Amino acid sequence: MSAPEVTVIDTPAWAGSYGDEVKPRVGFFTDTSICIGCKACEVACKEWNHVPATEYEFTGHSYDNTGDLGSDTWRHVAFVEQRVPVGGVAEGAPDSFVAEAHRQEILQRSGIEAERDGEGLRWLMASDVCKHCTHAACLEVSPTGALFRTEFGTVVVQQDVCNGCGYCVPACPFGVLDRREGDGRVWKCTLCYDRIGDGLEPACAQACPTNSIQFGEHDELRARARERVDRLQADGLAEARLYGEDPGDGVGGAGAFFLLLDEPEVYGLPPDPVDTTRDLGEMWKAAGLAAGAIAAGALAVFAGSSR
Repeated sequence: MSAPEVTVIDTPAWAGSYGDEVKPRVGFFTDTSICIGCKACEVACKEWNHVPATEYEFTGHSYDNTGDLGSDTWRHVAFVEQRVPVGGVAEGAPDSFVAEAHRQEILQRSGIEAERDGEGLRWLMASDVCKHCTHAACLEVSPTGALFRTEFGTVVVQQDVCNGCGYCVPACPFGVLDRREGDGRVWKCTLCYDRIGDGLEPACAQACPTNSIQFGEHDELRARARERVDRLQADGLAEARLYGEDPGDGVGGAGAFFLLLDEPEVYGLPPDPVDTTRDLGEMWKAAGLAAGAIAAGALAVFAGSSR
């Protein structure tokens, strides 16, 4: 198999800003096909970064007890339950693992022997994180410059500069950013900026027991990810795909990208994310032209009425 072609992604306002101190761009490649849902990454992230504890609770829809990313959840492992044809029992499979566990408990209390029809279900597990976009809208809209791009090409929030305006929250096409309750400032994954500056792996990647979360130089990770997808597809997993790896997508490619086994929406990811500031230049240009036309029209009316 020939080596896959990889396009080098130029990250705006990055290399030129650091001169000789610039480092190779780094990121995450998350291979969800080998994620076991252990949540070791969530725990390691919280412990290293002193992220406050979260009041976990079951939603009743899944065994996922963190729900989504937020100011106090910088890594989130999603548990996606699917009904799939396995051994011809999909029609008789329960609606979810939660429903099946509840049914089994009732049957056990009643002394009734239950069927093992949970085989018609499968779990898709994926550890989500900030994407550290090539074109990062959050960085563009920050009025104080609280968000900046590091010498590694990652995007970090400076808490001592953040004024809690929240402009970056709706600007993120992935819904990653969030203001911390009782604090007011925005907090998110830093890709362990303090660790990688000392030549260490981010805490989540180091804690992952299956190497589902892989850290390294961005271009090398992209080549590795493409080889992995080719291998899975050759083995019969035609639905295997990369998400966030393409520099031609709406955010110019992500610093943290994923191998998925189903559509992005299944994992709670937007199918076609777009940098929300991408069209601002054209919008301002159109607004300027419209304002100019209105002004010209008003002057023409004024000039005509004064004759």
